[in-house]
Amino acid sequence: MITPAFELSQDPDFLTITIKVPYARISEFDVYFDGEDFKFYAKPYFLRLTLPGRIVEDGREKASYNTDKGIFTIQLPKEIPGQYFDGLDMLTALLAPKKARSAKPLVEEIGNSAELADEEEEEEEFDWEIEQTPYQETVESTLHLQCSYGFGNLKSGVFQRLQVSDFSLKGLDDYEVSKDELSDVIDLKDPDSTPVKERRQKRLAAEAAKFDPDHYLADFFEDEAIQLVLKYKPWWVDAYEKKMASQEGSHQEQESQTTFVVFSEEEREQLRKFTNKSYLLDKRTCHQVYLSLVDILLAYCYEVRVTGGEKNVESPWSIRKLSATLCWLETFSSVPDVLVSFGRRVLCYPLYRHFRLVTCAFSDAAMVLQLGKSAVLKCLLDIHKIFRENDPAYILNDLYISDYCIWIQKTKSKKLAALGESLQQAKITKAHLGFELEELETAAVLVQEEESELKAAGAVSKQQLPSSELETSDSEESSSTSSSETEGSDSDEQESSTSEDGKINSLQGTLQEKRTAPLIDCNGLRRETNTLTLDLSNEKSKAPLQSTSVPGKLIEELGKQMQTAIKLSEQPEGLAATSYPALQEKGANCAAEPKILSQDPAGKVWQQGQTLQPSGCMFGRLA
Repeated sequence: MITPAFELSQDPDFLTITIKVPYARISEFDVYFDGEDFKFYAKPYFLRLTLPGRIVEDGREKASYNTDKGIFTIQLPKEIPGQYFDGLDMLTALLAPKKARSAKPLVEEIGNSAELADEEEEEEEFDWEIEQTPYQETVESTLHLQCSYGFGNLKSGVFQRLQVSDFSLKGLDDYEVSKDELSDVIDLKDPDSTPVKERRQKRLAAEAAKFDPDHYLADFFEDEAIQLVLKYKPWWVDAYEKKMASQEGSHQEQESQTTFVVFSEEEREQLRKFTNKSYLLDKRTCHQVYLSLVDILLAYCYEVRVTGGEKNVESPWSIRKLSATLCWLETFSSVPDVLVSFGRRVLCYPLYRHFRLVTCAFSDAAMVLQLGKSAVLKCLLDIHKIFRENDPAYILNDLYISDYCIWIQKTKSKKLAALGESLQQAKITKAHLGFELEELETAAVLVQEEESELKAAGAVSKQQLPSSELETSDSEESSSTSSSETEGSDSDEQESSTSEDGKINSLQGTLQEKRTAPLIDCNGLRRETNTLTLDLSNEKSKAPLQSTSVPGKLIEELGKQMQTAIKLSEQPEGLAATSYPALQEKGANCAAEPKILSQDPAGKVWQQGQTLQPSGCMFGRLA
């Protein structure tokens, strides 16, 4: 028989069941309902549901069939009008037979039934703290050590059997996995022989070795990308805001928990594929299951926020890496333990390592829990899909996620809401994570302040130059101004030459002010500008040189070069061309003028549309 696709909805008076049977024989169908039982048969489909509330047959029931779509719609009246049926979207739980829903442990404590009922009510308010008992390792336990893990610590020896070929594994699909592939799933080397206490010690050591202060400080100071991540709003933010707004105007808390969480058709199909199970967990194990659920949700919330809701190839790695439950098969005893573990792993492994992302994930997970089991189940189904499409991360579905998807449908939303409130009230600081983050940040801020002070002092020292240098620069600026008025400037066509021995780089800012700048004309020959038309005598040329701090030998050499340039400018054109190579060998330290003068065949010099007569001390075109 085939289980058909179905959906349930309700109003104050009726429960509506929609069943899709596209290939059914309409002439042969049967519907049965009584109390909490509902059965539908239309060959080859069969559907049996255990409803969360009672229905009654009183003549108001209705049924219709859409032949085009192949959909049966059945309306059944509620036994108590106005009653709200919780968990109509928990399809796996609805498919379970009635006797499986009331499974009890084989050993029960006999007592007053009223006292037992009071204990069940008190169980609704979890303190989320597990009583700690010291672990005493005996010789017998070390010889016959078989560590458990997985959902509720119900599995053991799985990884040993996964590494053996040609086997059939009860409770899991058939695998043939190597050690290298298992290392891509969990970080624990030998999970089947490593006790819980040793797992935690190894995990803490691995996190301490992985923590990178430089990476953390880089994200701490340059947080533009992180600010964008913090501004993103996942789907549960809007759902939570709508729920809070709805509760302000209505006291129907239970109804608001399911109104704003809608499952897609793919998610409903996945729920129908799960095989219903019953989990007999003691109180301590039940606490651990809830706390591990928080750990998995924190990793998922971080991944959704960082990727903007768009899954990628790194999503399976990120979720399992940030969850110590999935990566180290860890179990927890309190909510702070979960938060500290998650915070440490966020600062060690993913791309973005910022403490605000840790606190933001806390807030996101608390919203999901307060939305109820529908929101939690939606997140778990998405995790299940992510792992199912990744090899070999799908092993984690059989160890944890599938069982969580089935188990969460039978929990009460009040417990999840209480867990969410406990998560919001928990206060975790940077000091709790154990990486000395506050000291690291303080030292980095001090270093940054010292660097900025040094930069500021360097800028001030450059501005406060000696008075002699200021006078020299002023005189040279005035001479360059007068020179530029007669010649103009054209910095795109000039070429500056350097000194012969490379020792006058410090004077390029003061002495290369258009004194004896050789220029290159269009034929590749050098020529001098008319800056030397000024009546420069030896005394005037030595005066600015003596005011500088250049050694005397270099000053005399520069003075000789300038005198040679003046003499060459006074020689005839042919003689100047002959003495040009000698001047080029000496490497006169001259800066080019901003503008290049052009000369016509008649001997006139052209500049910016003006006609200038060449002076006696100016170079003509050198042959």
